[in-house]
Amino acid sequence: MFRVSFLFIILGFTCVSCKSEDKNKVVDGQETIEALLEARYSKFLNYKVDSTAFARSYNPKTATITKVPSSNWTSGFFAGNFWQIYMLTGKEDFKNSAEEWTAYIEKEKYNDRTHDMGFKVFCSFGNGLKIKDNQNYKDIIVKSAKTLSTRFDDTVGSIRSWDFNEDIWQFPVIIDNMMNLELLFEATKISGDSTFHKIAVKHANTTLKNHFREDASTWHVLDYDTISGQVRGRVTHQGISDESAWARGQGWAINGFTTVYRYTKDAKYLNQAIATANFFINHKNMPEDGIPYWDFDHPDIPNISRDVSAAAIVASALIELYQYTKNEDFLNYSKKVCESLKSRKYILPEDIDIPFILDHSFGDWSLKKEMDEPIVYGDYYFLQTLLRLKALQK
Repeated sequence: MFRVSFLFIILGFTCVSCKSEDKNKVVDGQETIEALLEARYSKFLNYKVDSTAFARSYNPKTATITKVPSSNWTSGFFAGNFWQIYMLTGKEDFKNSAEEWTAYIEKEKYNDRTHDMGFKVFCSFGNGLKIKDNQNYKDIIVKSAKTLSTRFDDTVGSIRSWDFNEDIWQFPVIIDNMMNLELLFEATKISGDSTFHKIAVKHANTTLKNHFREDASTWHVLDYDTISGQVRGRVTHQGISDESAWARGQGWAINGFTTVYRYTKDAKYLNQAIATANFFINHKNMPEDGIPYWDFDHPDIPNISRDVSAAAIVASALIELYQYTKNEDFLNYSKKVCESLKSRKYILPEDIDIPFILDHSFGDWSLKKEMDEPIVYGDYYFLQTLLRLKALQK
């Protein structure tokens, strides 16, 4: 009798063990997904540090990584991804690599040919400052703010975005430029020089006044007259049409104005972030999983690509916006996006040895490039979302 009972006990434990093992093998079981994420993180360490080869995107058709120098607007995201993975895992190898990649971006503090100083410098050196109090990093941020400030025009009241298409535009300002204001605000905090803060506020005010439609969506590009400072035109460069709601552009607006509210506590910025967030998450063309089509007004929906990067940019912003508003809809959207992205539908398989995490971001329609591919900024804002959710749970 004892032997029979003992046999049943052993069999019982074996069955429990099998069930546990099976659970770990479930395709979208949490433990499996976390292991998959860890595997994806490790791919970053396999990628050789090279000052001219910041990983920007991956073309699955040609199996090639698009590699760019530090002058490219996406370089800071790649360095920033190492910092953020370190913050998530605590593994020193990521911190060491983050320091190496970040160091190669320093020379961009002199680059006055672009408005993308925040993306390049603050996503790299700014994340580094979260880890350690580094005076050199602070000096680089302040110098970068000085360089960015040279692109500000007081008549227009904005920072000039691009220098190309001079035969078409006099003074183009894109909604993406809102994301570079954080660098200016932080430079004032570091240096005590209020000039940077004032420029950031003026740029935000001009954007608030001119960049939004009645439904709270945003145009992509505004062109200003350099003599009068008046708007010459409202167009798109990456959306499907001038009057469409380009998904990532809406994300830049929501994230940018939420950030400006953080530094100013001026309700008008908060109200704009709320209005555009509601436009975004409640749009009639928003898919069930919260990952938008790359343009909300594309005539071929649903037969077009999604944009993981737009979802992640908004999800990250809405965690912060939730903290200011206590609007559960905002937090629920962020959680839904996180749940959707933490699946094999969006996370790249373990066997693809590239320094990216997520598939299905959408790049530049105007150039017909990076359409439905892994792109570095999709990963960046996904990691930022994970970190913000983690902080919220403390």
